Amino acid sequence: MSTLPGDYSQYTCKISAEAEKAFTEALGGIIGVRYWPVAVSTKIVSGTNYKFFCNTQVATIRPLNGSSIVKIHAPLEGNAHIIHIQTL
Repeated sequence: MSTLPGDYSQYTCKISAEAEKAFTEALGGIIGVRYWPVAVSTKIVSGTNYKFFCNTQVATIRPLNGSSIVKIHAPLEGNAHIIHIQTL
């Protein structure tokens, strides 16, 4: 299945060093929830948009496990930042 121009790529479990850096940079200040990226999809814009499929764990007395899609934008210059987090 091919990707349409301007669309996100198919998810892959091979997370590049560049994608991992953007993930760590964007989620560095998050407290109360841990995110583990399992797969990533990318879209080239003025920089790169990432969609990470993540396993999650909420820090409570009895930790709650789940999944989320974390969207991140890594601009050409500047720091990567969160666009949206969708709990699944």
